[in-house]
Amino acid sequence: MTRLRPRRVTLRTRLTLIYGGLFLVAGLVLLGVTYALFNQQLTGPKVLAKTQLPDPGLSRKQHFVVMTGSGDMLTGAGAEQWMDDQQRQLRDAATTSLFTQGGIALLVVGGLAAGFGWLVAGRVLVPLHQVTNTARRIATAPAADRNLHERIALRGPDDEVKDLAGAFNTMVERLDRSFDGQRRFVANASHELRTPLTVSRSLVEVAMHRRTASPDVKQLGETLLEINGRHERLINGLLLLAGSENEILDRRPVDLADVVTHVVAQTAAEASLAGIEVRAEAGEAMTTGDALFLERLVQNLVENGIRHNTGGWVHVVSRTAVDGRAEVEVSNTGAVVPQYEIPALFEPFRRLATDRLATAKGAGLGLSIVRSVARAHGGEVTARPRDGGGLVVSVLLPQ
Repeated sequence: MTRLRPRRVTLRTRLTLIYGGLFLVAGLVLLGVTYALFNQQLTGPKVLAKTQLPDPGLSRKQHFVVMTGSGDMLTGAGAEQWMDDQQRQLRDAATTSLFTQGGIALLVVGGLAAGFGWLVAGRVLVPLHQVTNTARRIATAPAADRNLHERIALRGPDDEVKDLAGAFNTMVERLDRSFDGQRRFVANASHELRTPLTVSRSLVEVAMHRRTASPDVKQLGETLLEINGRHERLINGLLLLAGSENEILDRRPVDLADVVTHVVAQTAAEASLAGIEVRAEAGEAMTTGDALFLERLVQNLVENGIRHNTGGWVHVVSRTAVDGRAEVEVSNTGAVVPQYEIPALFEPFRRLATDRLATAKGAGLGLSIVRSVARAHGGEVTARPRDGGGLVVSVLLPQ
C-alpha cells in the first residue's frame, strides 16, 4: 500500500498564519483589557441619580423612591433592589454588546490583516522564488543544455536574501569550474590512456607475428597482450564509472527483459568456458533511462556471478516489483560471503578478504559501476549473502 505524503505547507502560508495569529492574539488581549476597564467603571461606587420627590417634606430615608413601569412607587429596600437589578441588566447588556460587536470587528479586521499579510509575504518571498526557479532550471535542464554560467541577478536592498543569492552564485560558479575540469579530464584521460595501450598492443602483435619470432617471444607477447587487455578493461571501467556518476536526464523506455536476454546471450561463451550454468527468467520490467548504461549494469552483475564462482550456476531474473518498480535480481553460487563484507564489495578495487587488486577476472569495478548506474537512474541496489555461499544482488529502478 502506497503511503500518501502529507500536503506541504508553503512558507508564504506559514508566514500568513503567523501574522494572522499574532494579530488575533493582540486583538484578544486588547479586548480583554477593554472589558476589564469597562467592568471596573460599572462596578465602581454607586452614583445615585437625583429623583424628583412627590413631596419635598419626605424624610432623607425615603430618598430611594422610584417609579416602576407599572406605576408603582418603591421606597427603601425595594427601591434599592430595583436599582441594583437595573444596574446589573445594564452591565450585562453592555458586556454582551462589547464582546459580540468587538469579536465581530476583531474577526473582520483579523481577516483583512491575514489577507494583507498574504500579500506582504508574497512580496517578500519574490527574491527567494527567483533563487529557487534559477536553481531548478539549472538542475532539471538536459545535460546538453545545462548552463552553469547562469547567475541570479537579484536587485533590491542588501539583506539576507541578497546574501543567499550571492552564496548561490558562488556555489554555481565553483560547480561550473569543477564540471568543466571533470569533462576535460575525462576527455584527456580517454585519449592519453587508451592511445598508448593501443600502440603497445599493435607493437606486441607485430612482434608476435613475425616469421622469425621464437616461441619465447610469442609466449611473452601473449602475456603482454593479457596484461594490456587487463589495463584496457581497467581504464574503460574507470571512465564508465566517472560517466555514470551523473543523473540520467535523457530517459527513454527500456524493458529489462530484453536487456537480460541480450546479456545472457553475450556471456554464454564465457560461462560455458568457466563451466557455469546461467539461467534466466526474463519477465517484463519496464523502466526509463539509458539503455547502454542499464545493459552494462546487468552485464556486470552476470559477469560478477560467473567470475566469482566455481562450477555452479547464475540465476538472472527480471520482473515488476510489488510497488511497480522494475527489478533485476542476480543470484549465484560461490564462496561464503560474510554480511559485514558486503558494503566493501561496492567500493572500487575491493573484493573479499585481501584480494583488492585487478586480476584476470576483472578490474574490481563491477559492483561499483552497478551502484553508480542505479543511483544515476534514481534506483537502489541491495545485496545479501546466499544460503550455501554466493550472493543475491537486487536492483530496483523506478518506472
